[in-house]
Amino acid sequence: MKEQEYKNPVKKIIPSKLETGFQKLLYRYVGKYIPKRITPNQMTLIGALGGLFAIISTFLTNVSSLFFIGTIAGLLIHLCADDLDGYIARSRGMSSKAGAYFDLITDVMFSTFLIIAFGFSPYGNMAVMVFAVPVYGIVNVTAMNYIIYFNEFLFPRLGPIEAHITYGLMSALSMIFGDNVIFSPFGFDLRVSDIIIGVGLIPMYYEMIRLQIQLFRRLKKQETK
Repeated sequence: MKEQEYKNPVKKIIPSKLETGFQKLLYRYVGKYIPKRITPNQMTLIGALGGLFAIISTFLTNVSSLFFIGTIAGLLIHLCADDLDGYIARSRGMSSKAGAYFDLITDVMFSTFLIIAFGFSPYGNMAVMVFAVPVYGIVNVTAMNYIIYFNEFLFPRLGPIEAHITYGLMSALSMIFGDNVIFSPFGFDLRVSDIIIGVGLIPMYYEMIRLQIQLFRRLKKQETK
C-alpha cells in the first residue's frame, strides 16, 4: 500500500504514562533499526498477523493450555507493531488518515475476536466475555471520530499496553490455574480469566463513557462557535 502524506498530521494524545514510557523505549531501541522499505501500513499488517496468531492460539487452548504461549507471543508482536507503525509514519513523514483508520480497525478486530476466543475456550465464561467485546470497539470508534472532527488520536487512560498486559495475564494464569472454577456467584462458574476481565471492565467502562461524553461536549461547543 502506498502511503499518502497530508499537511496536518494527526495529533497523538496519550494520557497513560505506562504507554508513553513503553513507546519511548521501543522507539529508542527498536524504531531506528526498522528498514526504510517498511511502510506504516506494512507494520500494521505485521501487528495484525501477530494478533491473528494470538487468536488462533487461544482457540487451540481447547486442545492444550500450552497454546497460551502462542497467545502471549502474538500479543507481544501485536503490541510492538501497533506502536511502531505510528513511529514510522511520524518520523518519516508518511502519516495518513487512511493509515490511522487501518490501524484502528485492525485493533478492533483483534481485541474482539481474542475475547471471543477466550469465551469459547475452557478457560473463560462467554457470559462474562460478552460484556468485554463491545468496549474496545466503542473506544476505537470514538477515537476515529476524534480523528475526523478534531484531527486528534486520543488514547484512553487505560490504553493498548494495559489491555495487552491484561490479556497476557489472563493467558499466563490460565496455564497455572487451568480450567478450575474459582467460585460460582449466582450459579455462574468463574475462572481466573473471568475474574481478571471482570475487574478490568470497571475502569474500561468508565473510560468508554467518559470519552463519549467528552466528545459530545466538544462537538456541541464546536457547533456553538
